[in-house]
Parts: sequence; C-alpha cells; structure tokens
Amino acid sequence: MDNTTTADGGATGRALVVHLVSRMAPGRHSTENPSRSAEARLEEVVGLARAIRLDVVCAEIARITRPRPSSLLGNGTLENLGALISESEIGLVVIDAALSPVQQRNLERRWRAKVIDRTGLILEIFGERARTHEGRLQVELAALSYQRSRLVRSWTHLERQRGGFGFLGGPGESQLEIDRRLIGERIARLKRELDATKRTRTLHREARRRVPYPVVALVGYTNAGKSTLFNRLTQSSVVAGDMLFATLDPTMRRLELPSGRQAILSDTVGFISDLPTHLVAAFRATLEEVTEADMVVHVRDAHHPDSEAQRSDVLNVLGELGLDEPIEAGLIEAMNKVDLLEPTTHASLRNQQLRNSQSVALSAITGEGCDGLLELIDRRLESTARVKRLDIPLTDGKTLAWIYDRGEVLGRRDDNETAHLSVRLSEEDISRLRHRQRLH
Repeated sequence: MDNTTTADGGATGRALVVHLVSRMAPGRHSTENPSRSAEARLEEVVGLARAIRLDVVCAEIARITRPRPSSLLGNGTLENLGALISESEIGLVVIDAALSPVQQRNLERRWRAKVIDRTGLILEIFGERARTHEGRLQVELAALSYQRSRLVRSWTHLERQRGGFGFLGGPGESQLEIDRRLIGERIARLKRELDATKRTRTLHREARRRVPYPVVALVGYTNAGKSTLFNRLTQSSVVAGDMLFATLDPTMRRLELPSGRQAILSDTVGFISDLPTHLVAAFRATLEEVTEADMVVHVRDAHHPDSEAQRSDVLNVLGELGLDEPIEAGLIEAMNKVDLLEPTTHASLRNQQLRNSQSVALSAITGEGCDGLLELIDRRLESTARVKRLDIPLTDGKTLAWIYDRGEVLGRRDDNETAHLSVRLSEEDISRLRHRQRLH
C-alpha cells in the first residue's frame, strides 16, 4: 500500500497498532485470551495490519481499567498515544478491540488520524483477498452489515479499485452520510445472490456424491500452513504465503491416497480468535463445505508459541458450525512446520505422535511426514468400511464399474439378469451408492 494521503488528511501507510489489555474481566472491549500473552496478541494484530501492506511503525500495548463510553481509553493513554502519533507522523491507528461509532469518531478527532478497529481491519483484509464472485458477495455483505450501524462511512466506497472496503480511506466528514434505505436494499440483494450460489454449491455437492469421492477438509488457524500443505499433497499451485488470510476462497483438488483410493481435498479460509460475528455469519455458507466433509484434518503450526490456544480457537469455531460429531470422533491433527523446531522439541513431538495415532508431525515445506498423513487419512477412510451384499442389474454397467473402483469385491455370482456381489465399502460410499440407485 502506498503512503498516500486520504481526502480527510490522513495518511494510510504509516500505522500505529494498539492492543488493549483490560484489568477488568474480558468483555466487549477486550480481545484478551487468558491463555495468550499480550505480546503474542499484539504480534498477531501487527501481522493482520501487514497483511494489507500497512507500514507499522509503532506497536503498543495499552492497559485500561474502566472503558470510557466516549473514547474507550483514559486521558493519560489518549495523550501518550497522541504524542506518539504526532511525533511519528502516523496517519492510521489500528485498535485491536471493538469500537463503537462514537468512540471511533472521537478518537479520530482527538488524534487527527484515521482509526479502525479489529473488525474493520479484518474486513479490509478479506475485501482485498476475495477472488471468487461468492467470496466478494460474502465480504461485501459482512462489510455492509458492519457499516449499517456506523454513520461515519459510506457504502458507495465499497467499490474501490484497490480492493478492500474503504475503512482505510474515504471522503471528508461532510460527505459521510449513509443512506440506510440504499444499504438495506443492497443487503437484501446480496442475500438473494448468496442464496442462489448456495443452491448451486448444494448441486455441486450432490454431483460429488455421485462421482463419488470422500471429501477431506483442511481447517486451521490462519497462517498455519494449510495452503502449502494443500499444494504439497495435491501437486497444485494454490496461493500460499507467509501472511494471515493468504487464502480466503475455498479450493478443491483431487487427492491420490496410497491405496489407490481417491478423495477430494478442500482448502478453506483460516480461522482466527475473535472473528467478527459479521464474518462468521457471512462465511457460514462457504464453511458448509467443512460441515459436509467426510473427514476433517486440523492443520496446526507446531512452531507457534500459542499453538494450543490457536487449537482451542479452531475447535470453538468448528463447534459453532455444528461440527461436534467429528470433534468428538477425533480430528486428525497435522502438526506442521516441524522443520522450524529445535531438535529436542522435534524429537519430543515425534515421540508424542507415536502415542497418539491421530496426530502426524510434518513439514509442508520439506515434505517430511506428508506420506504419513496420507497413510493416516487412507486408514481412517478404510476403517469405516463394512461388507455389504448388493444386487446390481447386469445392464447397469456404470454402477458395477463404480463399485469395483470404490470398493473391494469379495465375491460375485451372476444369473441371467443380476450380479450378486459381496463388497467391502465405506459408509460414505454406501450412502453414495444408495443415492445413485435412487437416480436410476
């Protein structure tokens, strides 16, 4: 992002990032997680800011005892940060908390700089990263829902050429009137379009069931290395970068397993702590791909100091999506980035893997352990298989070929019209076979 000046005088390039630590119990204004250090949370929001190429010149932790309704921060903190903003010629302040419209406006007036909160920052990232038509619809819906309650931004600036959704720039205060009727109409239109794409995606899932391959979904905290692992396993070239939310739109590719069985591997948007509710709601449709998956692989950053806390955040989001069953059954955990670990930590993780049959230590960069992950996925899919007796008309050659491709034929006896088979098939393939037969 260029160090340009906005119409209201603020430069968008030089930024200050502020993470708030509340001395009170965590609430609306706090993004605290007791299992994480304030320094780690500050580092994360700095990463978010840099994900859209902001020049973060300062990063501070601010402690608040009692949130002020007018400005959130106390006078002393306001003055200290104000002096820093002035001295460092900062044009944008990112507050790692939820700001009310009044608080945002008052902070901007006090500091004479653009101010955005955590939700605005994540929406800005998503707006820039969305590539598919559906992804753009979802992010715009989330942005409009967020903006509808804020009288300081204009929905017309959601169509800027650079991507994003205008929280970093915008016209002067006199032009910042929101027409609620127009926003309401646009939201209604977006919801209708998303309903249409949801129906299309449902048809695609039905088509996959007829193909039919089991679906394996990769989930994990943002920047855990899902896309790099996806590329390694499928020999693809999906965008993968060392940045938060490098992947936004879901991607699917065919996956070859050691037994010869084939599956579909799905790469999904990364999760993050305190994901804004607007985004959770907007992306629920996309994340349905995860809820429909036959197996879920949780990709974790084994090198990250907050790996356990990130794991909890991911499981919480999966729970919100109604994925309690695969969680209880046990997700496969792919402990990624072991190439970055110290030798002793690496060895300890290896020993832990020997005790936990559902965990694989690997490196998507070097390829270490990736074969083990494929073998584990293969075993898990095979473990759901059971023997079933089938009677298939000899004229239905496609279904017979499908059964031989998908299952293990243990015995066969033919009469004049029917093939009587004894076949070992997975539960998923048995369900798909029933679906095929209903179509005939």
